[in-house]
Amino acid sequence: MIIRKKDILPFDFSGLSIREYTASLSEKSSFAVIQVPPKASHRLSWSKRSDKYYYVLQGCISFSIDGEDHILNEGDFCFLRKGRKFKYENTTEEPASLILVHTPHFILDEEVFE
Repeated sequence: MIIRKKDILPFDFSGLSIREYTASLSEKSSFAVIQVPPKASHRLSWSKRSDKYYYVLQGCISFSIDGEDHILNEGDFCFLRKGRKFKYENTTEEPASLILVHTPHFILDEEVFE
């Protein structure tokens, strides 16, 4: 299967630009690319269903996992088991981007946002 970037329209999620490549295919996993502009953030949340795999493709992201803060730079990886509360933010003046894999695939109704 080939999915071209030009065929996936990004959607805005509280200032994050997300290209969700495979969630609608109901596969075992889903793949997304997230653009995180300077000062943009993902609010505190957790998944009732999916483990999450984040890879920092570009920039620097401040991650909080169950209240513990971490700085992730380009090339760093973060694994979150379902149920772990997290949030992240780009605290820099430079854009950042993340790859996100959900296993099993992403279903919005199974995500909890606080």
